[in-house]
Amino acid sequence: MRIAVNTRLLLKGKLEGIGWFSYETLSRITKQHPEHEFIFLFDRPFNKDFLFAENVKGAWMGPPTRHIKLFHPWFEWVLPWMLKRSKADLFLSPDGHISLSTKVPTVDVIHDLNFHHMPETLPPAIRDYYNSYFPRFAQKSKRIATVSEYTKQDLVKSYGVDPSKIDVTWNGCNTRYQPLGRSEISATRQKYTNGKPYFLFIGLIIPRKNLHRLLAAFDRFRTETGLDVDLIVVGERKWWDETHEAAFIGMKHQENVKFLGRLEPEELARVLGSALALTYVPVFEGFGIPILEGFAAGVPVLTSNVTSMPEVAGEAAVYADPFSVESIAAGLKKIATEEANNLIRVEAGFERKKQFSWDKTAGLLWNCIEKAM
Repeated sequence: MRIAVNTRLLLKGKLEGIGWFSYETLSRITKQHPEHEFIFLFDRPFNKDFLFAENVKGAWMGPPTRHIKLFHPWFEWVLPWMLKRSKADLFLSPDGHISLSTKVPTVDVIHDLNFHHMPETLPPAIRDYYNSYFPRFAQKSKRIATVSEYTKQDLVKSYGVDPSKIDVTWNGCNTRYQPLGRSEISATRQKYTNGKPYFLFIGLIIPRKNLHRLLAAFDRFRTETGLDVDLIVVGERKWWDETHEAAFIGMKHQENVKFLGRLEPEELARVLGSALALTYVPVFEGFGIPILEGFAAGVPVLTSNVTSMPEVAGEAAVYADPFSVESIAAGLKKIATEEANNLIRVEAGFERKKQFSWDKTAGLLWNCIEKAM
């Protein structure tokens, strides 16, 4: 069978959440199924490192979808032509976007519906495109894979999708995240915070990641406890808006917040493994891979008590209401002052993380593909 795959988010040195999902699943599936031919479809010149096995061919089809206005021509004009030309038997799209203009059976991976529930957090053009097309994508697809039971039920309730055509393929966690020794923790803290312990935020700086409330909560934590702890922010300022700016300018403890931007994966593993805790409190998430990364690195995790986060973290995390600065600040205080309980949380995190792996994800996604065949 010839399987065409939307691989436009396989970008060398720029892999984000869905890009990592694509990388981890496709690198396994293609090697495990040499009996099938895979055609990876890119929207710009691609790195051959992403052609994971001999049964994988790459094809470049412009224009690059760098702007939302280019999504429609790429998916509705260019992509159907390429699927027909390549004689694809099946089309797989790991990033949720498919073509409504092709007759090729399609498996769509829809990670979450944040744009449906929080349209005000997105630029108008992106918001309108997603909310116009994704309901049709969900109905058009022969099968849907999604990364949590929460998102499966959301698809059923929000779009009326038949639950029998949705498969849950929980995310995994990269094996580079491991507990660190005391000397490496000390060296990393010395490098970034002059030796002080720190909370860590990881993620794109966009409204639903809730950094503005975390900044306010951290400021409150510092004021109320007097503890000399910093906050490190790792991630690109994709949509640093007035809300983020106001939250930062209003802080009493600005000097204790360090913005590191994007880090290379190996350095990120060191920064995470050296943290006092991972503080991951988005208001909406389809899964939340950083939760598993925190568990794997052996650090306590503070996360949100909404959407998919409890499904991922189980009993191993400290929870906060992401809409409440007071609740987030209380979570920071709990972790900073409960050393004995943190040891219990870390052990619980190790056990919870064992339930998830990219091997399992790839196997579940392949099962979904086989059903569509």
